[in-house]
Formats: sequence, C-alpha cells, structure tokens
Amino acid sequence: MRIAVYPGSFDPVTNGHIDIIKRAAKMVDHLVIGVLHNSSKTPLFSAEERVNMLSEVCKDIPNVEVRYFEGLLVDFVVECNATIVVRGLRAVTDFEYELQWAQSNRIVCPQMDTMFLVTNVQYSYLSSSVVREYASHNGDISAFVPPLVEKRLKEKFS
Repeated sequence: MRIAVYPGSFDPVTNGHIDIIKRAAKMVDHLVIGVLHNSSKTPLFSAEERVNMLSEVCKDIPNVEVRYFEGLLVDFVVECNATIVVRGLRAVTDFEYELQWAQSNRIVCPQMDTMFLVTNVQYSYLSSSVVREYASHNGDISAFVPPLVEKRLKEKFS
C-alpha cells in the first residue's frame, strides 16, 4: 500500500492546497494530510479548526485522512507508515527550500521519498498569508478558498 503524507499549516486551506490534495490522492492508496503545529507561526485558526475544515472540504475524497501533528515530519511519516511526502511547488524559491528539507529528511529517514507536485498555474500566486490578508480587510476571497473556509474566515474577522 502506498501511503503518503501531505504536511502543512493549512491556515487556512486554499484552493491551491485542495488541488494538490486531489492530484496526490489519485497517485497513492492513502493520503494523510498532516496539519502541522509550526512553532515559528501564530495561527489564525486553532489546530482543531484547521483539521475540521480540511476534513469537511476533503470528505468526498475517500482515501484521504486528516490528522494533526507536532514535532518532526520524519517521525509523523513513520507513525503513519508512509514512505512518501507530498509537497507543492509554486516557484523556484519553493524548490530550493523544499529540496533542502527533502534531502535532510532522507538522511534521517532513508525510506522516505519526497514527491513534488507543481502547482496548477491557476493557483501559482496563492498562499494562506495572501488569503488571510485579503480576508482581514473584507476582500473577496471566493476565488481563493472553498466556500466553507470563506465562511469561517468571515466569522473570524467580523
């Protein structure tokens, strides 16, 4: 069974994330979306809120599971019995950063491979921070996030 982990903060989940999730889910038997606690960031949504939003927007993808994790990605990958990590790439700068992590993780966990998926050009500009900025100023974010996430963002900023 091919098990992959797609890690991220997902604060909030965007249409770009959903695109990567749908594409990756077609390539593996089971995809675990790992909602990461990133100690260098102060999230807008709690871990529970992020897990719940992702679970809801991915409910129609049968081989996807959403879980929260803290600590090292390599430990979470082993815990999930996964051998693949999925990462989305928007630009060359993403690749340089992700390559460094992929190579470091492979040294620590030799059975772990990283699969890079190039972001759909339609979402190449999109990031959670862009979404949060627009939402904080009551901007139109309907093209950036699923309707449920748009609703939750409006509630957060109202």
